[in-house]
Amino acid sequence: MAAAVNYNWGTSPDASVFGSAQPDGIASPTRLATSAPFARYLYESIYERSLFVQSGVLALDSRLNNITGSRVELPFFDIFEPSEEVVNSSATWGDNTSGYYTSQKITASTQYEPYCTRGFMHSMDDLSQYQTNENALAHIRTQLTEAINKHQTAKLVSQLEGIFETALAANSLDVSEATAGSEDDTNMFSLQNVINAQYLLGERAQELTTIVVHPKVAAQLQLQGQLTFSSPAGIQPSSALQWGGGGIGVSNTLIGFYNGFKVIVDSQVPVLGDVAENAQFVSYMFGDGVIRTGSQFPIKIETERNIASLQDSMAVTYSQIHHIVGTSWKATTDHPTNTQLATKGNWELAYTDPRNVHAVRLVSNVNGGGVIPTP
Repeated sequence: MAAAVNYNWGTSPDASVFGSAQPDGIASPTRLATSAPFARYLYESIYERSLFVQSGVLALDSRLNNITGSRVELPFFDIFEPSEEVVNSSATWGDNTSGYYTSQKITASTQYEPYCTRGFMHSMDDLSQYQTNENALAHIRTQLTEAINKHQTAKLVSQLEGIFETALAANSLDVSEATAGSEDDTNMFSLQNVINAQYLLGERAQELTTIVVHPKVAAQLQLQGQLTFSSPAGIQPSSALQWGGGGIGVSNTLIGFYNGFKVIVDSQVPVLGDVAENAQFVSYMFGDGVIRTGSQFPIKIETERNIASLQDSMAVTYSQIHHIVGTSWKATTDHPTNTQLATKGNWELAYTDPRNVHAVRLVSNVNGGGVIPTP
């Protein structure tokens, strides 16, 4: 007689952590997922798995949470650059020639950022829980985390497209060549071009700590031995060496290092031009905390049961905000689409000097023609 198979459909950590099982002993993962602990679990998982958060580029900002309305107002003091006045013993010193300092006003301005409320819905039938022999709730958490992070990255990239075409145009360096066969070393993603882009910020160049590149750019760097990886622990006094470019001691390959920059690799980074001829790759450099994020309300998870189809349907709704410090949304549109976020006329510079915004864009080619292969 064959041994009984112990299938595990939605029992760990479902019943013990997020709710109780159904009367027949089978927990409904979609219904358990509506519990408050699961929502918190999902929220934490999204940020734990975000490379933008891990790198330090994206920072949670409590000022962006739980705001009434469709956009956030962020007042700030303008950069104060006072004129120096000469002081002497006469009665006419100072710019006003009246023997005292001239008062120079410190002004304040406001940055605006819209909330983007998004969501999606999916369904799972009972049979799939029996057939997969998987922890259904953990599967849902992983899938939701990956999906939301992917959508949030796409939204952020759209926002960056619009901002670098207007508000931060001065922080953008395009060295690329659109015509195949016409490019040379000056058009390539290289250390020289990265440094030239970095120093668009002048003396603030060292504020840039992370670079975001397309996988094809990362592949070229790794082939050239310029992309290295290390473990999160780094080098500890009581531990063995845990870094290296040859794979020795490497335990974290999510974030690499290039010329002192942390490297995020993401296929959603824009590729410009004719990708079948000579693609032009966009790369971004950021300082820590230059992108702030918050939520208008906690992730909302709602479900309903369709007994006719034996399905549980789940709707996930979230209202997220990404704010590049020093820029401002000037359009009247609320809850904009990605296309509207990428529209250059919808953004403006809030700071008087774009070099105070620690973000830079580089557009370049890569060796090998930069042709994106068709999947």
